[in-house]
This record gives sequence, structure tokens and C-alpha cells, in this order.
Amino acid sequence: MFVDEVDIRVTAGSGGNGCLSFRREKFIPFGGPNGGDGGKGGSVYAVGDRNLNTLIDYRYARRHEARNGENGRGSDQYGAAADDIVLRMPMGTIIKDVDTGAVIAELLVPDEKVLLVKGGDGGFGNLHFKSSTNR
Repeated sequence: MFVDEVDIRVTAGSGGNGCLSFRREKFIPFGGPNGGDGGKGGSVYAVGDRNLNTLIDYRYARRHEARNGENGRGSDQYGAAADDIVLRMPMGTIIKDVDTGAVIAELLVPDEKVLLVKGGDGGFGNLHFKSSTNR
């Protein structure tokens, strides 16, 4: 079956939350902050593929959502970044925004990644604001 036009919904992942945590141990009176930053959310990319000639893969799989980044934790632990999603499409595919009708990209170069939606940045934990003078 030849499919040359599809409507899909892509969603980027949100960044993880930063953590507010302080080091508390018995014999360390001034432990200081140790909350880690949140991880980055996943982005969605489109890539032109010479070996494809139809959009049949996207006929029934219409929602493509990247995962959110993990939250930061205490004990200087940063959150993990989420994986990006890569949508492989035939060469010459024109990608438009449904609401405005504006052309976002046209896939003319093979294996060139075009950013469709960018994932969110992770939040800052209180470890991020620690310095030698501000402990």
C-alpha cells in the first residue's frame, strides 16, 4: 500500500526536576548542599532515508512521544537524560505544522537529522549553586 500523506503528533520530553537535599552526618557539622540536577528530556528528530519510499510506518503509529528526564536525587546524584526519538522518512518528505501550515523542514539530504521538537532542560539542584565562597 502506498501512503504519501499522514498526520502525526510528536511531543518532546520534559526535563527532570532538580533536588533540594543537604548532607547530614554525625561528625560533619557543615555538610552542605548535595541535591543533583535533573536530566534532559528527549527530543524528536526526522531523518531522510534513501531506502524508504512510502510513509506506511506512520499510518497507524501516529503518536511519537519522547520520554521525560529523570529527577535529580540527593548524595550528588544527577538525573539521567532521556533518549531521543529518530523518525526515518523517505527522501523529499515535506514536514509541515498542522496548525499554521508553515513548512518546518524538507528532507533532501540523506541521513541528515532535522530537529522537530526539542526536549526540555533539567532543573537545577542545590548542588549546582554551591561554590567555594557560598557553601
